[in-house]
Amino acid sequence: MIQDILVTGLVNGGVYALLAIGFSLIFGVARIVNIAHTAFYMLAAYSFYTLLVRAEMGFALAGIVSVAAVVALSVLCYKLVIEPVREHESAVLIATIALALIFQELMLLAYGGNYLGIPSTLEGVLILFGVSIPYQRLLILAVAAAMLAATWFLLYRTRLGLAIRATANDLEVANLMGMNVERVAMATVGISVALAAVAGVVVAPVFVVDPFMWLSPLVTMLAIVVLGGLGSLKGSLIGALIIGYVEAITVFALPAGAFLKGAVALTIMVVVLLARPEGLFGVAFEEER
Repeated sequence: MIQDILVTGLVNGGVYALLAIGFSLIFGVARIVNIAHTAFYMLAAYSFYTLLVRAEMGFALAGIVSVAAVVALSVLCYKLVIEPVREHESAVLIATIALALIFQELMLLAYGGNYLGIPSTLEGVLILFGVSIPYQRLLILAVAAAMLAATWFLLYRTRLGLAIRATANDLEVANLMGMNVERVAMATVGISVALAAVAGVVVAPVFVVDPFMWLSPLVTMLAIVVLGGLGSLKGSLIGALIIGYVEAITVFALPAGAFLKGAVALTIMVVVLLARPEGLFGVAFEEER
């Protein structure tokens, strides 16, 4: 059981980290609470299903095209829907909720409410310390780790990353220094949604695809972001691993754990916030910035 918990928690934590870090990134740069973030995760899964199953495209090509298409759509939505009301936080919140619901209804109209399955990208299992780990889950872990490493490299080793961190640190100073903060914000939206889209593509063969698949990850992602400290990338990563392992322990240790994992994760978030309202790394993040 311990080995199962370790593997499951790590895989789930990796997927949650992709979603939570993308959400925290766009909040840190543009102060946008993007409720539609996990809706793009859903769209990537549907796009992957369409290209792979219906268009009979190869796995790798279908995944790349799906991520690219969803990122392009997110940038278009940012320009048309979010940017005009960006200065009004409540309007942005309402607009992103509307976007998510629009995407949900469009998927219902196009595909119906049925659960759709996608064949595994990799067949077979790896026996590690007596635990059978499907190659598909190892692929999820490998892709999540690669994307997180690429995000770190982008933020701390490139000029774009420097611009993103400068804009997150102080928007007005970045603007005075000659940075095009609107382009930086748009690039950040593309990067954050790319992380969510990759998560949607890699988990689609493991879970079923349906128009409501964005709701459960949304609640978990918000819990992780608040737990780690809103806007803190380090907090989002650690919070994702905490929630991933808490859910794994709940599922394997409790008889009705599959139904209680969300409630247990949210309870831990509430307890932490009662003791530390800014989250685990909220203050540290502000000091670093």
